[in-house]
Amino acid sequence: MSNTLSDINSLLQAIYPRREAGAVASLLLQKIVGASASDVLLGNFELSKVQLQNIEMALERLKLNEPIQYVLGQTEFCGLPFKTDKRALIPRPETEELVSWVLSLKSNAEVRVVLDICTGSGCIAVTLAKNLPDAKVFALDISLDALSLAQENAVLNAVQIEFLHCNILKTDDLGEKFDIIVSNPPYVLLSEKQFMRPNVLDYEPEIALFVSEENPLIFYEHIAHFAQKHLNKNGCLFFEINQQFGNQIVELLQKYQFKNIELKKDISGNDRMCLINS
Repeated sequence: MSNTLSDINSLLQAIYPRREAGAVASLLLQKIVGASASDVLLGNFELSKVQLQNIEMALERLKLNEPIQYVLGQTEFCGLPFKTDKRALIPRPETEELVSWVLSLKSNAEVRVVLDICTGSGCIAVTLAKNLPDAKVFALDISLDALSLAQENAVLNAVQIEFLHCNILKTDDLGEKFDIIVSNPPYVLLSEKQFMRPNVLDYEPEIALFVSEENPLIFYEHIAHFAQKHLNKNGCLFFEINQQFGNQIVELLQKYQFKNIELKKDISGNDRMCLINS
């Protein structure tokens, strides 16, 4: 390839919008070549025969709409490295905003016990454990595959987390009380499938994405009920939410006698996060 970044960018524009194609091309080269973003941009690298073959194999996977994070096997979340594959959802920027909100409100000295519900890749639990080193962190998920990936990410980031295999919809007691309960549960409506791209629908686990139209707030209701009994005094419950249901979630939480409820918009201006102070 005479101009590798440009060539890959051009190939990827058949799959991605122009701007996204450029970002994916740069990420691909950084990973395979082991070069910085600036060196990739300036062309300050040479490709071996093996690296060229690896790029070609990666491009074939990308042409099938496989997410770049799965192709590379990794992503970054809140400045930390995370393994990524089909066992769990890819960590999203909106979830980074949720974690940043938690850490902006809670210091290491204030937090002794944390619970992450529907942990997936472990991105929330691992990041909180890294930034709240004195806290005992628990993380639960119904998926054994997701928990295995989350455990690998805990090891990768050198943090201690107690992982629990259970279904929060059928869990009433964990034998602990928590200063922080945080959850990014499934919240995408099945009817929203038609608006989603193949790189999500064909590869990411549906169990972590979708809820039914009949009961779209099922996870929030169960977690709110659980939090009533399991939040310590002055503890906080944090949710990531579907932007369509901000007001309904507030009403649901009020039904459970929570009073200090705050909705927060994400960087795109959508209702995306909710905080409850006990």
